[in-house]
Amino acid sequence: MATFDLVFVTNGSFFSLLTWLNRVGGSGIDLRSKARTLSGPVSDPSKLPKWNYDGSSTGQASGEDSEVILYPQAIFKDPFRRGNNILVMCDAYTPAGDPIPTNKRCAAAKIFSHPDVVAEEPWYGIEQEYTLLQKDVKWPIGWPVGGFPGPQGPYYCGVGVDKAFGRDIVGSHYKACLYAGISISGINEEVMPGQWEFQVGPTVGISAGDELWVARYVLERITEIAGVVLSFDPKPIQGDWNGAGAHTNYSTKSMRCDGGYEFIKKAIEKLGARHTQHITAYGEGNERRLTGRHETADINTFIWGVANRGASIRVGRDTEKAGKGYFEDRRPASNMDPYVITSMIAETTIRYFKVKFLNFQFHP
Repeated sequence: MATFDLVFVTNGSFFSLLTWLNRVGGSGIDLRSKARTLSGPVSDPSKLPKWNYDGSSTGQASGEDSEVILYPQAIFKDPFRRGNNILVMCDAYTPAGDPIPTNKRCAAAKIFSHPDVVAEEPWYGIEQEYTLLQKDVKWPIGWPVGGFPGPQGPYYCGVGVDKAFGRDIVGSHYKACLYAGISISGINEEVMPGQWEFQVGPTVGISAGDELWVARYVLERITEIAGVVLSFDPKPIQGDWNGAGAHTNYSTKSMRCDGGYEFIKKAIEKLGARHTQHITAYGEGNERRLTGRHETADINTFIWGVANRGASIRVGRDTEKAGKGYFEDRRPASNMDPYVITSMIAETTIRYFKVKFLNFQFHP
């Protein structure tokens, strides 16, 4: 026998004894999962049965017509049950087969399947920041209850009991993601104490969203075991503390080839032309984070530069020197939907050609 968990998040996607994972629920960020037993191992999501859940309990359907249908989309090894057990990322549809409004994967898959996008093989590396909170007081771990630690400075990539808080959780998550088959490429402690980051990538196309959502689910399960609250709030603590983002590194085949730097600059110009549209889709509460302080550009300003962490778009020194490579979009908030972000960047840079003249600011 084999089991699978379905994971679903509140904007319309699931996993798997089979555990089914789905981004269901009205918030767009919370994850849900349910499990069922299969008669044997399955490695192809198209061989898995569709399933359903009560959408009236997640804010996605009325009680009079409550069934939401789960479509299995991607399979990962289950790091909790192990063996032949799997996690299955799903998205959600009405019984008539239409994607529910919060299903962002369906629209992203259409963009990534467009011939122009397929030809460019878009690569992504997403830096997911998050904050670990004490369960009963919703205050960062390692912080005195009702008080504050010393100012920022010694915590980023820090070592020691007075600097690194939650490393056991972070290490467990790293190993669990590797076991699951997620392309997790690293972890580090962040500038604010109690805040960490993991990186997923490089991944191609729709898999970037699948893998980041599953990595979030695995982290949520581990913090559940540890009795710690996981927060993706982009500015969990007001004041002189860094916020939490999801910097998205991006390249296309044209950018990675000789002469790619010119394609990078053209792509950045297109992103600048649609800055307002992107900001609107880049996460809730991002205005509290993108203030022009704490390694961010102001939310109403679009600037790019080489090695500039106060820019909207940062190009690395190595990319500038090589004349090809990738760039980093530093605007997405930590609670962004990776299906929305990755597909929007691809659509803007590959398929969007009506670029208006902009007065760009450049800060090398």
